[in-house]
Amino acid sequence: MQIYGSAASLAGLKVLDLSRVLAGPWCTQTLGDLGADVVKVERPGAGDDTRGWGPPFLRDADGAETAESAYYLGTNRNKRSIAIDLACPAGQELARELARQADVLVENYKVGDMARYGLDFERLHALNPQLVYCSITGYGQTGPYRERAGYDYAIQGLGGLMSVTGASPREIPRDHPGGGPQKVGVAVADLFTGLYATVGILAALRHRDAAGHRSGLGQHLDMALLDAQVAMLANVGAGYLVSGEVPGRAGNAHVNIVPYQVFEAADGHMILAVGNDAQFARFCEVAGCPELAADPRYARNADRVRNREALIPHLATLMRQRPRADWLASLEGRHVPCAPINTVDQVFADPQVLARGMVESVAHPHAEALRLTASPLKLSATPARIRQAPPLLDQHRDAVLADWLGWDAARVAEARAAGALGPV
Repeated sequence: MQIYGSAASLAGLKVLDLSRVLAGPWCTQTLGDLGADVVKVERPGAGDDTRGWGPPFLRDADGAETAESAYYLGTNRNKRSIAIDLACPAGQELARELARQADVLVENYKVGDMARYGLDFERLHALNPQLVYCSITGYGQTGPYRERAGYDYAIQGLGGLMSVTGASPREIPRDHPGGGPQKVGVAVADLFTGLYATVGILAALRHRDAAGHRSGLGQHLDMALLDAQVAMLANVGAGYLVSGEVPGRAGNAHVNIVPYQVFEAADGHMILAVGNDAQFARFCEVAGCPELAADPRYARNADRVRNREALIPHLATLMRQRPRADWLASLEGRHVPCAPINTVDQVFADPQVLARGMVESVAHPHAEALRLTASPLKLSATPARIRQAPPLLDQHRDAVLADWLGWDAARVAEARAAGALGPV
């Protein structure tokens, strides 16, 4: 039996978040979900770029659009916001004061920008040797592309993902609508980089704090979208490195497993994901063709991959003979992996998604109950949870300055007069 306590895994950890858009905020949101005190530093008057990435925008109680885009809301829960003008010397000094108190700093400015602001790793490490400093850029701090701006779409293309994504030329010819390379429907290079950054930060904190190899020192984590994209080529990249063969687009099929693809049933499409030979034998029993499992051309997965062109048309004919619900019930009953292809509304209505608590509601200044996707991290003793709605711009300025620096209203007023908090 699982017993969920109220403690948070990263309670007491202070994270200074100088990132915006997706990769950095995804990382810091994860740290916030785990209990860290994440302070999001934003541009005065404008904030994170994604605040304007809509519609859709959150609507208030009267049904009017607010300035809070769904994109921004989906990546910035469990954070507090303060607006600081980093182009102003007083703002830079304030950021340094906050960095003195932080355990972790995350930034995704272009290479060299932090040094111009006096906020680079070397200078902040001298002020706070325990600081774990994470830089996220498109191409990293080294190499010939280091000064390029990095965007997920470009990284998916340069990093090879688009060359293996989309309909195969056999399904849709390259020069037809829907043919050719495709990007993934969400910004996976950003998201993977954010997750890798989270892992790296936790490793650096472990190195800093753990008994047995306690250094007491933070370090610099250099994260690049391109590196993460190359790493996440996974079996496709490994296949090329081992064989020297350049992979192409397999569409909704799998290059190394058969049958593992979309099939058309009598009334719609579904996924059949046979992962081993025993599952293939059970599928053949359900499909009324047990002889295929005994056929030496198809008995082992490697044989099925080699003889894909003969097997798949035969299976496609069989799959079209029965409705989707019939296939799904019969295959699930025999523990053969399969699934419908849900639309997003169907995802959030799915009983398994609901049972796993993957939607949470939280009070927001503009909405009594803002519904957000929950964290997938299900820890038994220190569960991740939504403790705070995504912040309004500069919502927590006074509280942050009091909590982290001990400032009173007079000191805040001095900083404002100096331009640290934006135009006077």
